[in-house]
Amino acid sequence: MASHFQLLAKDAATGARRGRLSTLHGAVETPVFMPVGTQGTVKAVTPEHLRAVGAQVILGNTYHLNLRPGSGLIREMGGLHRFMGWDGPILTDSGGFQVFSLAKLRDVQADGVAFQSHLDGARLFLGPKEVMAIQSDLGSDIAMVIDECPPWPVERGACALACERSLRWARRCREIAEESGFLASGHHVFAIVQGSTYDDLRREAAEALAALDFPGYAIGGVSVGEPEEEMFRQVGAVAPFLPADRPRYTMGLGTPPQILKMIALGVDMFDCVLPTRVARNGLAFTPDGTINLRNERFRSDSRPIVEGQDNYTCRNFSRAYMRHLFIAGEMLGGTLLTIHNLHFFLDLMSQARAHIEAGDFGPWHRAWIGRYEQGARLPL
Repeated sequence: MASHFQLLAKDAATGARRGRLSTLHGAVETPVFMPVGTQGTVKAVTPEHLRAVGAQVILGNTYHLNLRPGSGLIREMGGLHRFMGWDGPILTDSGGFQVFSLAKLRDVQADGVAFQSHLDGARLFLGPKEVMAIQSDLGSDIAMVIDECPPWPVERGACALACERSLRWARRCREIAEESGFLASGHHVFAIVQGSTYDDLRREAAEALAALDFPGYAIGGVSVGEPEEEMFRQVGAVAPFLPADRPRYTMGLGTPPQILKMIALGVDMFDCVLPTRVARNGLAFTPDGTINLRNERFRSDSRPIVEGQDNYTCRNFSRAYMRHLFIAGEMLGGTLLTIHNLHFFLDLMSQARAHIEAGDFGPWHRAWIGRYEQGARLPL
């Protein structure tokens, strides 16, 4: 398969990569952070807000969108892009994470996963055939394979079985994408490497999936409860065995320092609900750590959240006003802070790309993390 990923630069001192991924709805410059729009919306903001803060690609979720409003309806409405008013690329998770997060409501079987809907208890089944059909209905630019995400900790035997099932399902997803014309029409399918904390299982999974020639590869099963050091070790153990000419995606994380450290390990793509979720509770990201805008000390603070940060919120509103909105329970607070937090993450990725190109990503990202972590312990 011809690669749709162009490697533009590499940092000599780390594994950081600067790339470009071509999709049906435009090119994605990497490293990239992808805002999460699980149910066809990134909470609290409009597509226009997303464009303004520099979002390149956003996420949807196969499991949730199939429950409501249903993939058939979305197909009838012209696909997910038209349905939600977003004309950029969309990556859709297959529902594999729900195998982990909804463990009490699912039954893992040989050919897929039977779920009991968390909404009304209705039965549904997701296997390779189902998830590829749903993602075809949605018109996903990047479709993820269905996989089994083991919990942490997990016994080796159970993990090995999950890896075997995930590989079999991934192979079938790719076959379906080939047979249906999904790949030939320009859509991408990404495989997911599992293996928990077992390096040999991780390597076996990575090598077996690499042999199947997917357009991209994700490192799954991290940030599921394991210590942070173990998370980095897992990613570092997998990345060298993934094809160098394909994008690498670590799913579902993380904080700004975590993302920069993952970039240094050779990861290109990230997603996380963190910046939007904490924004709705008044937590703002700054280069010196996070601040809680509900705190009394911001009552008369006339400064923007971050001096010089070029987003709508920082250009127009003070910390005092932001505090007022949250204390008063006004919805606008969540919207304005979501705009800021998303821009903060996306701007950080822009800086990372520039420093990889300049050849000084190593010292830059270490200095950035040092300031952030030191500032997190001090009042701003």
